[in-house]
Amino acid sequence: MRRAVLLLLLVAAVAAPSATAAPTPTRPTYDAQGRLVQTPFAPVEDRPELTKARATKVFLEDTKVANWVGRYSKSNTTNDAEYDSKRRDWKVNVWDRRAGQIATGRVDDKTEVVTEAWTGPQVAWRMARGYPGAFGGNQLESPVIWLGFCAVFLAGLLDFRRLRSARNLDLLVLLSFSVSLWYFNDGDIFASVSLAYPPMAYLLARMVWITVRGPTRASPPVWPVWLLAALTVFLAGFRVGLNVQDSNVIDVGYASVIGAQRIANGEMPYGHMPAEGDLKKCGAEDAEGRVRERVQTNGRCESANERGDTYGPVAYEAYVPGYAVFGWSGRWDKLPTAHATAIAFDLITIFGLMLVGLRFGGHYLGAALPFAWAANPFTQYVSNSNTNDAIMPALLVFGFWLVTSPWGRGIFLALAGWTKFAALLLVPLWASYGEPRAISTKARFAAGFALGTLGCFWILFLEPDPLHAARVFWDRTFGWQVGRDSPFSIWGWGQYHANGIPDLGKAQPVAILLLVAGSVATFFWPRRKTVLQLAALTGAILIGFELTLTHWFYLYIPWFLPFVAYAVLASDDEPEPVASG
Repeated sequence: MRRAVLLLLLVAAVAAPSATAAPTPTRPTYDAQGRLVQTPFAPVEDRPELTKARATKVFLEDTKVANWVGRYSKSNTTNDAEYDSKRRDWKVNVWDRRAGQIATGRVDDKTEVVTEAWTGPQVAWRMARGYPGAFGGNQLESPVIWLGFCAVFLAGLLDFRRLRSARNLDLLVLLSFSVSLWYFNDGDIFASVSLAYPPMAYLLARMVWITVRGPTRASPPVWPVWLLAALTVFLAGFRVGLNVQDSNVIDVGYASVIGAQRIANGEMPYGHMPAEGDLKKCGAEDAEGRVRERVQTNGRCESANERGDTYGPVAYEAYVPGYAVFGWSGRWDKLPTAHATAIAFDLITIFGLMLVGLRFGGHYLGAALPFAWAANPFTQYVSNSNTNDAIMPALLVFGFWLVTSPWGRGIFLALAGWTKFAALLLVPLWASYGEPRAISTKARFAAGFALGTLGCFWILFLEPDPLHAARVFWDRTFGWQVGRDSPFSIWGWGQYHANGIPDLGKAQPVAILLLVAGSVATFFWPRRKTVLQLAALTGAILIGFELTLTHWFYLYIPWFLPFVAYAVLASDDEPEPVASG
């Protein structure tokens, strides 16, 4: 009996805390006989091993950080460090009184190893940090596949009988952007940007030269047409496979999917992108502890992309068919609509280049032009990033194919211009094609351009006040892009001028003025344009636009590629087509 009572007392003593929800004891508990029945739980405090001063010192002594921060005056710099108990490391930030934040990174608390070190443009721009596969996916950026594209491009198009020809140099320059991209992938933005300008300047000069002197004489084709055509078909399938198997959707493609969803549900994209702000969170934290998903004013839980409405309306309308088939979950997930649209316009461009080549150059050019697009790694870079950057060149290619029709030329130029605004600079050039004195031709072109514009901007009437919608469109597109800042051009380096980086921002307006003047001049010169001259000057104007951009990127190379390829590969022995009245 005595043993039974003791056992009951022991069970009661152990069960009491959970049954009565009493606080966890802070000292040992004994029964009536003095036996230990419970010990308090003593949580282990997550105390950092490093001090704030030590973590900061380790970070500042990192070679990369020291080289960058050392360019600033010590009297103007401050720093701070904060311990992250979840990651068990320190986040260290360095500021300059005038330049703002100049370095950030992380130091492992246990090993004292600097695990992240971001300086200069890498502080504010994640895309400047050289994350593997961030653009184009890991497979495309692998040396084997990327250099394989380059090798096939050259093998199919080089003039092997005249290896020192200007045509061969042109083809090599088109691929030389790969050197700049290599530095970009390594996170060396100043080197990558600097190396992008010489190829663009060379190609601009070459397009003007071809306009004046005509195409470079080339030897007879080495490869038969059927082989180039077969390789193009194979490459097209390979490109689709790369996109489906190993590609990602960056913010550009995501924005277009959002815009398509907005249009399909009766509102324009401008001013209606998913935001964060003070909206209710509805998703999980990412690796940096940030929650992108918010409950929007439409009641949906959506991933934020607040600046996704900076493109022309066609950049969103073109995604509506894909949205109708695949829909959108509201999250930044696999986004099949973006994949389908990117693949579709990639194939449409290939088909359009075949039509252009067959019409203006015969069977060889009809095979060479689509092959040049399919074999160029930068067009696949667009496809694998699933952006909207193939839409504008696709529309321009079809407008070029219909160049002898003022209506068709005007409509397609309007569609292209209201996708990416660079194409609007082509209006004087394309308006002047045909008989110089034929006013009716220019009137038909203007009517076609107006019709195409109206076909783009019907989405403004989805809003209760179309005039207000037009103002929102202007503010969210032109108004924002004109004043944006970016380290991805030589014009946006003023913020780094304090540490020896050249500040060329004051020269940018001069470059823009020269571009606009050149665009207007093409209306008058050459007086009677050939198709070859139209292609060369189209490429020149698009390259000139990119040379003046504050935010330039490799995704823009396909904008001018079809017209540069035409100017480089075409011959001058084809009869000039007759323009319709």
